Amino acid sequence: MTTLSDSIARRRTYYALSAEAPISDDKIKSLIEEALKHTPSPFNMQSTRAVLLLGQAHTQVWDIALNILRGIVSDKQLPATTARITSFRNAYGTILFYDDQNVIKKYMDKFPLYRDQFPVWTQQAAGMLQSNIWMLLEDAGFGASLQHYNPLIDESVQDMWHLPHHWKLVAQMPFGIPVESPAEKEFVPLKERFIMIKE
Repeated sequence: MTTLSDSIARRRTYYALSAEAPISDDKIKSLIEEALKHTPSPFNMQSTRAVLLLGQAHTQVWDIALNILRGIVSDKQLPATTARITSFRNAYGTILFYDDQNVIKKYMDKFPLYRDQFPVWTQQAAGMLQSNIWMLLEDAGFGASLQHYNPLIDESVQDMWHLPHHWKLVAQMPFGIPVESPAEKEFVPLKERFIMIKE
């Protein structure tokens, strides 16, 4: 039986992915919905949002990214950039992660004492959601990575699928079946990262 510790340790970043799925689209949808429902958020504000792109919608988001990047990166960088974007495009699907700015502003106004903290706390909630979904996908047999082509693609993506403009894009997660093993993971010694105090 897989434990939570197993899932945390097994989760890795996979760039080379195929457009195959070990589970149904409905099951993918359910995994994301469960993570959205149960991932904690500050004051239970539930400001995180997710958009699941499958099929042509999935490939379109990476076409958008590449078209924008072609106008930005140098000729020398373009082949590597194209290869990286193509690896995401070759995956099965992409999850877009958003924060609802209207919800965040509402809580900033409602609790002015913590006004400056809400954007920080919101990012923490977004990170927990991304991690939870990543592990659920990994447990289901997928590989994934977390990308950040925002804000370059924000407006084009919102216009393409008529997404609310008060949603702020924070990350993209392409996922599919891994076609190669990840590089060996290096760890900073835990003694440099962790202190236990018992009095």
